[in-house]
Amino acid sequence: MDRLDREILGILQGDARISYRDLGVRVGLSANAAGDRVRRMRRDGVIRGFTVIVDPAADTRSGLVVFIDVTLRLDTTNEEFERSVLMLPGITEVVHVTGGHDYLLRATAADPGALDSLLRRLKREAGVAHSNTRVALRAAPKH
Repeated sequence: MDRLDREILGILQGDARISYRDLGVRVGLSANAAGDRVRRMRRDGVIRGFTVIVDPAADTRSGLVVFIDVTLRLDTTNEEFERSVLMLPGITEVVHVTGGHDYLLRATAADPGALDSLLRRLKREAGVAHSNTRVALRAAPKH
């Protein structure tokens, strides 16, 4: 990856729907050259996918959107945890992080009872020693 690839990634993180023509204009490339770089980064695994971020307040069907900081038990490896946690219902993102916790999880739960069940399963089945859960109230609009 070079400076141009990093610039393209920054633009795509702000607007993944930008056309290759507009992307090229912003970084000084033709539409074809910009598209080639994006396709190469997808092929190489730099870009793992594109997603839609829904404001939790706008989608009442999904129930609660939560962020869970987890600390693993000493006898649990990262590989075991990742394998186990991805099997649990409602887990939408698993990120290995620095700081006071080992992982940050994004999840959905239909209601507080379902969240309680998920938290219990994390400890029982995925090797979590401690967790801290935050409920998303709304997302700030991106301008």
